[in-house]
Amino acid sequence: MCGDNVELYRVFIAIEIENIDVLNKLIKVKDAFKATKADIKTIENENIHLTVRFIGEVPLDTVKAIQESLKNLKDIPVFNMYIRGIGAFPSLTRPRVIWAGITNGVTYLKEIRRRIEQYLRRLGIRPDTHEFTPHITLARVKGRRGIDKVIKLLEIYQDYEFGESPVTRVKLKRSILRPQGPLYLDLYEVLLKH
Repeated sequence: MCGDNVELYRVFIAIEIENIDVLNKLIKVKDAFKATKADIKTIENENIHLTVRFIGEVPLDTVKAIQESLKNLKDIPVFNMYIRGIGAFPSLTRPRVIWAGITNGVTYLKEIRRRIEQYLRRLGIRPDTHEFTPHITLARVKGRRGIDKVIKLLEIYQDYEFGESPVTRVKLKRSILRPQGPLYLDLYEVLLKH
């Protein structure tokens, strides 16, 4: 239990899109959804990433312990992930979260996630029991206004080829919530094996 004077850090573990051409395609598609004027909130360009694990609010000593445990990922080799297709949770006809899918590199991503879950469990952090489906969130649907246009775009971009992006590092990031949208700060990064 944390005292009232303990600062908490809202943190998550992420992989950024290192191929700028792929990132620009993600931005282009995200902006197409924004242009529908539907009741959606798109992710800011600089915040586009793949969340390996959202952790939540933890004190600084836990942040440092997470940082230390991430060093155990450095034996995982650098790999490529292929980003293809647009999908939605829970479904294409009732979208709440709009995302780009990962079709190659999933085995490595799941191994990174498995190890992180193991480290977090040792630190006393409650496990995430949801099945890990690697994806890159582009927008969140807030209401039904303009939903037909959103569903049409989901169909159009369902098989869109964004391309391949290398994964050379895994980052621990802090999220600072603000009215204009979250600010993400890098706290630590581990380089994968070259």
